[in-house]
Amino acid sequence: MKKKDIKKLTKDQSIREIDKLKKDLFNMRFKKINGQLQNLAEYSTIKKNIARLYNIKGNKK
Repeated sequence: MKKKDIKKLTKDQSIREIDKLKKDLFNMRFKKINGQLQNLAEYSTIKKNIARLYNIKGNKK
């Protein structure tokens, strides 16, 4: 997700996107442990996207 795309999101949309990414990250952790994860770079990309959403929108929980 790019910076300009994140800025266009409303606060509710960004919260939904963060929740979706966290679920994806949770599922990926299990795939990584079991050796089923094909693309290891995707794991770090999702973590970075979550950080970008928190940083740009200021969504602190």
